[in-house]
Parts: sequence; structure tokens; C-alpha cells
Amino acid sequence: MPNEPSRRQQQDQKGLECITPLVNSVEETPESIATEVSGTIPTWIRGNLLRNGPGKFEFGNQHYNHWFDGMAMLHQFKIVDGKVTYRSCFLRSDAYKKNSERDRIMVSEFGTVAMPDPCKNFFLRFLSRFEMIEATDNASVSFVKYKGDYYVSTETNFMHKVDPESLETMNKVDWTKFVAVNMATAHPHTDPDGTAFNMGNSYGTKGALYNIIKVPSTKNNPDETLEGAKVLCSIIPADKSRPSYYHSFAMTENYVVFIEQPIKMDLLKIITSKLRGKAISQGVYWDPKLDTVFHLVDKHTGKTSSTKFHTKPLSVFHQINAFEEDGFVMLDMCCADNGDAIKNYLIQNLRKSGEALDQVYNTTSRAFPRRFVLPLNVNDDTPTGVNLNTRPASSATSVKTAKDEVVCHFEDLHGDDLFEYGGLEFPQINYSKFNTRPYRYFYGCGFQHLVGDSLLKMDLKEKKLKVWYKKGMFPSEPVFVPSPEAVDEDDGVILSVVVTPTEDKSTFLLVLDARTWEELGRAEVPVNIPYGFHGAFNSTA
Repeated sequence: MPNEPSRRQQQDQKGLECITPLVNSVEETPESIATEVSGTIPTWIRGNLLRNGPGKFEFGNQHYNHWFDGMAMLHQFKIVDGKVTYRSCFLRSDAYKKNSERDRIMVSEFGTVAMPDPCKNFFLRFLSRFEMIEATDNASVSFVKYKGDYYVSTETNFMHKVDPESLETMNKVDWTKFVAVNMATAHPHTDPDGTAFNMGNSYGTKGALYNIIKVPSTKNNPDETLEGAKVLCSIIPADKSRPSYYHSFAMTENYVVFIEQPIKMDLLKIITSKLRGKAISQGVYWDPKLDTVFHLVDKHTGKTSSTKFHTKPLSVFHQINAFEEDGFVMLDMCCADNGDAIKNYLIQNLRKSGEALDQVYNTTSRAFPRRFVLPLNVNDDTPTGVNLNTRPASSATSVKTAKDEVVCHFEDLHGDDLFEYGGLEFPQINYSKFNTRPYRYFYGCGFQHLVGDSLLKMDLKEKKLKVWYKKGMFPSEPVFVPSPEAVDEDDGVILSVVVTPTEDKSTFLLVLDARTWEELGRAEVPVNIPYGFHGAFNSTA
């Protein structure tokens, strides 16, 4: 059968290293400190590697439940003339300030519900159960860019503008003040001219809508944030009361591709979560009876294609790239065969050891890079029952089965060697030059553990893998920085923050030659840093 997961893909692990220190609270380092450089960091690299992720997992005697709940900690590695300095600070979000002031969890997060304040009398505590959950502004997922400014983002309606030089928290920005959405993803896409696209849900009396948002590239005045943003189009969910969860989306030169996956959100459970004393995460579930459906939207007209592309149930967090060629959309994504990962990333699971830790990992489906080929010119005259993918080097299939319905099967973007490294996530490319275009290379983390434990480079031409792996070291999402006179796609460096749970204060910034995958240098930082999520490189050259 095509696309059935290999048995090797599900290979179990035994004796996994305990990674508790990677999900423990740490102190901030607000003033820049020097690092110790070994090897050579190219002098042409000038700028800031900015990283985001959770850094505080409790207030007083109250602890967060889920990895996504921890307070956002911002990190900066400033690279100038082959030297590196480091600083970090907690995002001064309203959630952080309220929690710090009372030394207890006052604002609910994805996996943790804020319980009524014991200082209130019984009647007020009872009434507070009937309040709607307040959306958090704990923007711990990524650094994003709109109109030339940096923001930190999560998956609610709130972002914070941040100074990339000082990491100072500046404006709090609310999407709902500019467009009719209740949230937006932390993974926008940007056209070469700076126009940004994002997606966000809106919730009304008639249920949910998926909305594609367009943000202009320029400001009319220096203080602008999201002014001029507009909803390009709205997509009706298959079930308006149970829309799909999505972490990101794909984009080509002319299309936005939305992936409606079987990770579902039960809106009734989410709306009543505070009343029931349950976390929002309790309303998110995997429904393997449903297809994954791809929706194509024209970026220029906002028109949604009447043709829907169906495939088997898949879980998707991150796309690699998407581009148009020969009348097809090539859609490359990291996919898992079920959606259990969100539930498994509880802090108590990440802090387990021995057989209990092995069991958590071995029951978590791993993500692998896959390509779908979506034919653009499907109409009433298109024959049914035949493979519409005419690309000679592709094993993916696309078969029209009914009016406005095409069933797709993917092709693997890897060889068997990737099974040994636990699949691939946190995919990155040479974004500025090759996003929405045909490309050859992508980079990511291998996952022989619950967090990334290797750095991988995939050559799509021959599906060959290059690997950086050191036992006991856990590298972050790789960030590609092109060299100033780059001609080839992989002419540049990879930056990754490597943490080591068995050694105290032994974090380092790793610099790899993106072409050869050899280490050029590293900058050792004498502080503890938790394992984070996403980052960006802010060039000052």
C-alpha cells in the first residue's frame, strides 16, 4: 500500500537521557556577557540571532502543566567581527507581570487553567468561574517581522513589538483592533516586497471561520503596527463548531495553501473550560476518521479554489516550502501519521526518566518530510480515476475522484537513513532566495528524543542526508544565514543553540558551514538556557 509508515519509522528507543534541565526555570541575563569562542566564526556574519521559548515554569507553588505554557524568554546572540555576546530577558507581557505581582498563576495558558484567587471571598471565586478565559499575551513561540519591525508571537490575538538590540518589550499589539480575527499564527510568510500573509480564526454566532490575512509591507508613519491589514478571504470549516487546529500554513508565488487537518478544537469545551476548571488543551483532540484537506487560495484575488485536495489523516506543524511548476503546486511538509504530539508534551512527561521517558517517546508519532503534488488546472473535463501528476521524477499521485475532489498520496523527501535519526522537524530553508521557488536543500533537527538531538541537511536532488550529532547535546532549530556574495543555494552558515542537560552552564552557539556541514566554530555561554522553539537572524551588516 502506498504511504504506509515503515516499521523502521516506529523504531523504539531505550535508555533515553533525562532532559529535565532543559525544561527547568532559569534566571534572565539582561546585560550582555561575553562568550568564549573556539574555532572560527566568519567575520562576515554581523547581526543578532534571536531566539524565543519558555523559560519559567512556575510561580510560587503553582506549576504549569504543558511545555507551551512557560513564560516567554527572549535570547540574543550578537555576532560582530567573529565575537559573540549573549543576553536574555523575560518578555514583560501582561501575563508575566500579573503572575509575578501575585507570585501565582493568574492567567490561563494552553495546558494550565488559572484557578480562582484564594484571596477573594467564596462568592467572587464562584462568579469568576463564569468569566471567559482571558487570552494570554505570553508570546513564547517565535520572532516574526511585519513592516520591518520585530515582534514576538504566540497563537492568540496578542503580539509584542520587541527591540532586537535591547530585547526591550515595547508595544502590545492586538490583531482584533485591525482585522476581524480572534487569533493569528506565529508563522507568517513574507513576499519579496515585504508583504506579509498570515492566518487566523474568527468565532461568531454561526461558528468558526479560517481567515487569510494580508499585511502591507510599509508604514505611513513610524508608530504604525498592523494598520492596513485586511482579511483576504475566509474559508468555512468542515465542522464550524469543531474547526481544525493549525500551527502554520504554506505559500507559493500565487497561492496560500491551508491545511485542514484532523487535530480538532471542540469550541464548546474550550469556551466552558474555565467553568469546568479544565485547560484549553482538553478541548483539542485527534480524529483519525477525518481526511486532511488542502485548500488553495489565490493571493491576488482572494478566491478559493473549488477543488479540494484530500489525503489520509496527517498531523502537520511546519511546512518546508511550496512552489509552482509545470501547472502543479509542490507542497513540502513535515508530517506525522497521528496527532498525539501535543498531548505528550506535558512538562511532567519531559521531566521523566528511565523506562517512563522511553514510553513517552515511543508513543509519540515522528514527523517526516513529504511532498504532495497538487494539479492546478482541474475542471469538469478532467478525467477521473487517473493519476494527474505527470511529473516523471515524482512518485506522488493526485487522482480526481469526483467533482471538485482530488485524492493525493505523498512521496517521501528522504531515504531510509532518516529513520535512524527519528524523523525531522523545525525545517528551515534559504528563505530569502528560495521560499516559493524550486529549491534543493532544507535543514532541520533530528528527533531521536522528545527534543531535537541532531542537525540534519537534506539534499533533495539525491535525497542524501548530512548529519551533525554529538551524544548528550541537543541543538535548536537551525537558522540559515547566506554569505554576502552567495551564488549557490547552500552558500552560508547554520546557526543553532546547543544545550547539554548533563553539564551545568555549558550552552553554546554552534556555527556550521551549510555546504560541508562541518563545524566552523562555537561560542560557549556560561549560563543555563532551556530548550526553546523558534528564532530569526536580524542582520546588521
